Amino acid sequence: MAFLLFQLNSLRSRLILLVALAIAPIAVMTLVSGVREREHAVEVAEENLQRLTNLAAANEAQSIEGARQILRDLASIPDLTGDQAHCSRLLANIQRQNPDYANLGLIQLNGDVTCSAIPASAPVNLADRSHFRRAVHLRRFVAGGYVFGRVIQKHTVNLTYPLLDDDQQVKAVVFAALDLTKLDRFVADIKLPPGSLLLTADSEGKIISRKPNPEQWFGKQVWPEMRAAMAGEPGKPVLLTGPDGIERLHRFARVGNNGLSDYTVTIGIPVDDITAVARRDQLMDMTALAVTLLLAMLAAWFVGDVLVLRRVKRLAATANRIASGTLGARSGISYGNEEISELARALDAMAEALQEKEQQHLNAERQLRLADQRKDEFLAMLAHELRNPLAPISAGAQLLQSGHATEAVVSRTAGIIVRQVTHMTRLVDDLLDVSRVTRGLVTLTRVPLNVADVVADAVEQAEPLFHTKQHRFELTLPEVPQQVAGDHKRLVQVLVNVLNNAAKYTPVGGIIKLSVHGEAGLVRLVVSDSGIGMAPELRSRVFELFAQADRNPDRSQGGLGLGLALVKSLVELHGGTIAADSAGEHQGSTFTITLPGGPGQKPSFPAGPAATGGAKLRVLVVDDNVDAAQTLQLLLDASGHEVLVAHTALDALEIAQRSAPELCLLDIGLPDISGNELARGLRALPQTAHATLVAVTGYGRREDRDLADAAGFDHYFVKPVDVEALLALIAGLQPATPRT
Repeated sequence: MAFLLFQLNSLRSRLILLVALAIAPIAVMTLVSGVREREHAVEVAEENLQRLTNLAAANEAQSIEGARQILRDLASIPDLTGDQAHCSRLLANIQRQNPDYANLGLIQLNGDVTCSAIPASAPVNLADRSHFRRAVHLRRFVAGGYVFGRVIQKHTVNLTYPLLDDDQQVKAVVFAALDLTKLDRFVADIKLPPGSLLLTADSEGKIISRKPNPEQWFGKQVWPEMRAAMAGEPGKPVLLTGPDGIERLHRFARVGNNGLSDYTVTIGIPVDDITAVARRDQLMDMTALAVTLLLAMLAAWFVGDVLVLRRVKRLAATANRIASGTLGARSGISYGNEEISELARALDAMAEALQEKEQQHLNAERQLRLADQRKDEFLAMLAHELRNPLAPISAGAQLLQSGHATEAVVSRTAGIIVRQVTHMTRLVDDLLDVSRVTRGLVTLTRVPLNVADVVADAVEQAEPLFHTKQHRFELTLPEVPQQVAGDHKRLVQVLVNVLNNAAKYTPVGGIIKLSVHGEAGLVRLVVSDSGIGMAPELRSRVFELFAQADRNPDRSQGGLGLGLALVKSLVELHGGTIAADSAGEHQGSTFTITLPGGPGQKPSFPAGPAATGGAKLRVLVVDDNVDAAQTLQLLLDASGHEVLVAHTALDALEIAQRSAPELCLLDIGLPDISGNELARGLRALPQTAHATLVAVTGYGRREDRDLADAAGFDHYFVKPVDVEALLALIAGLQPATPRT
C-alpha cells in the first residue's frame, strides 16, 4: 500500500491514472458491443440454420413421399399376389423406370419374399425385419431404418406398404429398397460453409444420409450426445462437439409430417465460423482502443508539468462526455508534435468516427421512417381503392339477396358488380405486374410488330374513359408504317397506361393527342394532354413507385401510383426510354416513348373469331370455398350444364369415378391434397382420363402455371375468373364420346 501511495504522489502516475479512467468507459462500451455482436451473429446463424435444416428435411420427405405413392399404386394392382414370375417382371420393369430404388418386392405374411425386381440366388425371408413387422402390425406405410440389403448388397432403407384383403386384413406387404446414395442426392445441392455437417439418422440413430463423405458413414451409429439431441425438441438449437473435435451449432427437423418417417435431419455449422467476423471486429476495436490508451500513457509518462496535467484533464473530460453520449465533444487542443497532441488527435478522431457512425444511424433511421410513411400512404391508398368497388358490390349483392329486385334492376346490378370486379382485378394485376418486373420475372415474347396495330389496340381500350370525360382525342400516324420488335401485349399495356394517365388528369372536355414518328432507327410515340400538368418536383419522381400528383380527399382519379413505374420498367425491357415533360401546373403534360425500330410492313387486320355453339356438358367443380363453388355452379347451371360440386379432393375422386365428368374445374389450394395431385389422380382414372381439366386458382405466378401444366391441366384461369373467357372456352368443348 505504501508503495502504491508513493507511486500516486508522482505526476506521471497521476496522469496515467487519469488517462486510464478516461478511457475506461469507452473500453466497456467496446466490450459490450463485441458481446452483442457475437450474440447477434449466433441468433442470425440459428435462424438461417433452421431454414436450411427444414429445406433438407423437405427434400428427403419428397423422395419418401414419392416412394409411398409408388407402393400405394403397386398395392392396388389386383394380380400382384398371383403368378410370381409375372409379379417379378412387373416389379423389374417398375424398378428400371425408377432407378432410385435398389429393389422392389413382395413379402408374404411368413416373411418369404415371393417376387422381387432383383432375382435372389437363394430364398429370402424378411420376417426378422422390423419394417416388415411394423407394416403388418400398423397396416399402413412404414419407412424402416438402415439395412444393408442381403440380395442387392447395397446400403438402403426399406419402405413398406401392406396389401389388404376385402376384410381390411393384411395379406402381404410390398416393399421398396431405397438406395441411400440416391437419397443423399436430395441434399447434395444444399450449400453449406466449410467444416459444416449434414446428416440424417433413422429411429435407431443409424446414419442414412451425410454430407460430406456419405458412403463412409452409411449405417454407422451417431455419437451418444447427437442421439440424445435428436430425441429432443426438433426446433431447439444445440451445441455439440463431434468425433472430429469440432464444436458445431446444430438444428434439427423431422423428415415428413403425419408419421411419414421416423428420420431426423440435422445440420451443424462450426461455432468458430459463426462468430469469426464478430471476433475479428472486436479484436480490431480492442486493438484500436489499446493503441489509443498506449499513446495516452506515453504522453502522461514523459510530460508532467502543470500545463500538461491540465491538458490531460481536458482530454479526460472530453472522453467522459463522449462515453456519456455527447459525440460532438472535442478536446479543443491545438495539435503539435508532442505526445499529448497525438492523444488529443486520436481522441478527436475517435469521436468524429463515432459521430459519423451515429449520423449514419440517424440517416438510416430517417430513411426507414420515410419508407414506413410511404408504406402507410400506399396502404391507405390501397384500402381506399379496394373499398370503392367493394361498396357497390356489397350493396348490389344485398339488393339481389333481398329478392325484391325487378329483372331490369337485377340486370343493372349485375353489370355494376361485373364492372367493379373488373376494376379490382386490374388493381391486383397492376400490383402483380410491378412485383414481377421488379423481381425480373417478366419474360417478353419479341416478334416484329406494326406500331399501328399496337396503337389501335391501345386506343380501343382507352376510348371508354375518353368518352366518359368528353375528351377530344387526336391521332397522328406516319405515312410510312413503322415497325418495332417487342411483346404486343406488354406494349399495348404501356400505351394504355400512358393514355389512361392522361385521361385521369385532363379535365372534362380537354384534348389528348397521340402521334407516332419514325427517325434514324427509332420510333417515338408522343402522348400530350391539356391537363393539370406537373410541378418540377413531381417531374423528377413521376416514374417512381407510388408517385402521384396531389389530389383531393375524394381521390376521384383513383389508382395506386403504379402505372408509370410499370410503364418505365416495361419500356426499358424493350430497350427503349420514356421521358415526361410539362411547362408547369395547369399547362398539360407530354410523355415520349422511344423504342428501337423503323419502317415496316403495312398493318394487317385479322378477322375476328367466329362464334361457336356450345354443347351441354357434365361438369365437376372442386373448390374448398363454398361460396365460390356455388357461384360457379349457378353460372354453369344457367348455361344448361349438369354441374357436380365437391369441396375436397377425395370427394372429387369419388364423384369422378361415379359420374365420369367431361369437364373438371379444379382449385389448386385444397385442404387435403393439392389440385395438382388431384389432376394427376383424375388423369389416372379411366372415367376422366380424357376429360378437360381447367385450373381455377388464386395462384398466378409463372412457376405455378408450369406445375399445373406438368400435372395434366389443359387450361389455367386466375381468380377472379374472366367469366366471358371461361364460357367461351366451355362453348368450344365437345361432349366426350360415350364409353363402351
